[in-house]
Amino acid sequence: MTTLDDQLCFLLYVSSKEVIKEYTSRLKAYDLTYTGYITLLAIPLDESISIKDLGKKLFLDSGTLTPLMKKLEAQGYVSRERSQEDERVLCVTLTTAGLQLREQLQCVSEDVFAASGMDVTQAQSLHTILQQFVHALEQRPK
Repeated sequence: MTTLDDQLCFLLYVSSKEVIKEYTSRLKAYDLTYTGYITLLAIPLDESISIKDLGKKLFLDSGTLTPLMKKLEAQGYVSRERSQEDERVLCVTLTTAGLQLREQLQCVSEDVFAASGMDVTQAQSLHTILQQFVHALEQRPK
C-alpha cells in the first residue's frame, strides 16, 4: 500500500508551502506577498506585457491577478494602460519604483536559496527536473 510519504505530489505540496513560507517572512519588509513578488519578476524590464499573457506566465487567473495588479499599482510598482493597438487589452509595465524594488529583492531569493542548504549544482538539477515535470503535465490533453 502506498503511504503519504511515498507520494511525489505530497513532497511537491510540502516543498511549495515551505518555500513560500520562507519568501513570505522575508517579503513582509517590502509589504509584498509571494504572489506579488513573482508578478514583479514576471513583468519584462523595459516593456509592457498584457494581463492575459502575464496570467499565463504565472499560472494565475484574472480573479487573482486583477486585485494584485490594483495593489501593485497603488504601491507605485506598476502602471496599467490599455494597448494602443487594441483597447480591449490591458497591459502592465514596471515603474521606476518597481524596477528599483526588483533590484532590492534579489537578496530575498539569495537568502531563501541559502536557507535551503542546497548547492548550486543541486539547485540547477532540481530546477531542470521541475521544468520538465511541469512541461510534461502542461502538454497532456485536457
